[in-house]
Amino acid sequence: MKKIIVALFALFVSLGAFAQNDKADNIVGTFLCGSGKDAYKVQIVKLEDGTYKGAVCWTAHLYDDNGKVRTDVKNPDKSLRNVPMDKVVVFSGLQYDARKQQWSGTKIYDPNRGLRVKMTAKFEKPGTLVVRGTVLGIGESVTWVKQD
Repeated sequence: MKKIIVALFALFVSLGAFAQNDKADNIVGTFLCGSGKDAYKVQIVKLEDGTYKGAVCWTAHLYDDNGKVRTDVKNPDKSLRNVPMDKVVVFSGLQYDARKQQWSGTKIYDPNRGLRVKMTAKFEKPGTLVVRGTVLGIGESVTWVKQD
């Protein structure tokens, strides 16, 4: 009897961990951000260490007035200033907090401003991710819409 209780307890614990990982992975996919000529898409993937990375995979305004691919000229890391705008990594190392039901633990990069700020993200409703960036307690939230 004791073995059965221990086995059932282990089963419930493992199912709970699976459910948490499943919920954490809801962030994986492609999100439409912004609108009009400022629209872009971010693809979020899960890394081997269990954290998440987001990178721009499409932008509505890829070319400058001369027909050249725009690059990340405002990046504080000079070695990344030649990265095309549709390849910019906007965050890496994002972690899921099951208690708060949100992702955090890293900074998000805004290539339009050349800034990195503290990041949190959570689903407002299914398919609608609210991404918040803050610096010194001042923040801005944007809505990303899941495409797949």
